[in-house]
Amino acid sequence: MVEGIEIMKWAHLAVAPDQMTAELWVSILRDQGIAAMIRPSDVVSYLGISAFGCRVQVDEDELERAREIIGVEDEEDGAAAR
Repeated sequence: MVEGIEIMKWAHLAVAPDQMTAELWVSILRDQGIAAMIRPSDVVSYLGISAFGCRVQVDEDELERAREIIGVEDEEDGAAAR
């Protein structure tokens, strides 16, 4: 680690039902100042928009706030997007 630079850790937020929903969630989170992305391996841009689930990741420090904004609960508890 370089002195004075903090490395962000990505945390799993949720699996969106499709790429369009994932893109919407990422946009909403970024508008709220939360670093967010779709896992690169889930995006298949050369085939167009994916109709399959896409994993959304956020800054680990903002995970709880991101869950509240998007309206998802911890998936380990068996909950899905509301």
